[in-house]
Amino acid sequence: MDLFDKCKEFDTVKIAKAQGLYPYFHALESKQDIEVTMEGERKIMIGSNNYLGLTGDERVIEAGVEALKKFGSGVSGSRFLNGTLNSHVALEEHLAKYIGKESCMTFSTGFQTNLGILSAIATRDDVIICDRENHASIYDGARLSYAKMVRYHHNDMEDLERVLQGIGDHKGKLIVTDGIFSMSGDICNLPEIVRLAKKYHARILLDDAHAFGVIGPGGRGTAAYFDLEDEVDMTMGTFSKSLASLGGFLVADEEVIEYIKHKSRPFIFSAAITPANAACAKRALEIIEAEPERVQNLLDISKYMRNKLVSLGLGILDEESSTPIIPIYTGSQLRTLVACKILYERGIYVNPVLPPASPEGECLIRTSYTATHTKALMDEAATIICEVLASIPEDDEEIMVMLGEG
Repeated sequence: MDLFDKCKEFDTVKIAKAQGLYPYFHALESKQDIEVTMEGERKIMIGSNNYLGLTGDERVIEAGVEALKKFGSGVSGSRFLNGTLNSHVALEEHLAKYIGKESCMTFSTGFQTNLGILSAIATRDDVIICDRENHASIYDGARLSYAKMVRYHHNDMEDLERVLQGIGDHKGKLIVTDGIFSMSGDICNLPEIVRLAKKYHARILLDDAHAFGVIGPGGRGTAAYFDLEDEVDMTMGTFSKSLASLGGFLVADEEVIEYIKHKSRPFIFSAAITPANAACAKRALEIIEAEPERVQNLLDISKYMRNKLVSLGLGILDEESSTPIIPIYTGSQLRTLVACKILYERGIYVNPVLPPASPEGECLIRTSYTATHTKALMDEAATIICEVLASIPEDDEEIMVMLGEG
């Protein structure tokens, strides 16, 4: 058996491309914004995590340019060696103060942040209790930790308590949950998680990748949204969304940060974020602090779009949600791919969510919104989305006939 046999047998992509339904790797030819140019054509961007619209903000860009001029393009080493800049330290201090924790450390990517935290803080003698819809980086971090991982049903607090009841007091327990779940846009039931953590002597790691800059006073995230900042032990976030850069961070008590800094292999053996990454994230944080109305603008435009889709007859799972992630359930994989293809051709960029990211037969189109989106753009996008989905049959055999392949 040849190692590469599996590569030769992997034909999913070839089939999708042959059908003209392959939805990935469309190339941007302009800045990430509410309208972009992709492959020579204008697209309304509702498939981005640029929640506060700061990725193309000239102040953020200028901060990155100045950092490039001062420090160069990279650091050429880990934070332990030659990779720590005063701008890294300043960013960490600012984040810790803004979120209200003692200390902060940064990682090179958001995915690496969860790998680095979980692989360091949890060991073979511990148990990680994980919401079933948590991000893939949490699952991979749990595997890397060698701790036992137990899952509970999504946002199901009765099931969480059942899991906690089955773990003895001789084990260290860590409940890990997304603050805002990246596919559904649900907010975790943090008040109940905090109550159960206290009852069963567990710690909490909150993944605020999609919540920082989005909910809570000043965009401080899920713990601030529920007024539970002092009850959450560790909060992680990313720079690639609201903070308009690349990287990730953890805030916690100083002794926890010091431990992870000196035990986390993904942190110890990775180069630090670039000078431009650090400077852009720091400037974005300063803008969020100075312009809290951006967070409200984001929630307002998300509510407007949700109401618009409903008014046009499109079923939305949670019409009362306040987050900027609006999933549109499309059913089969084929129907989802066809919908995304037609939407793209009509100038709307969205994200298809297919197995294994969704259960078979429960595929969806993930749409997400930005504080700088306008009502006019939302009206245009909503109309096209509803027209396209209404034109595609529910049944795959009928879709194949529509495509001329039945």
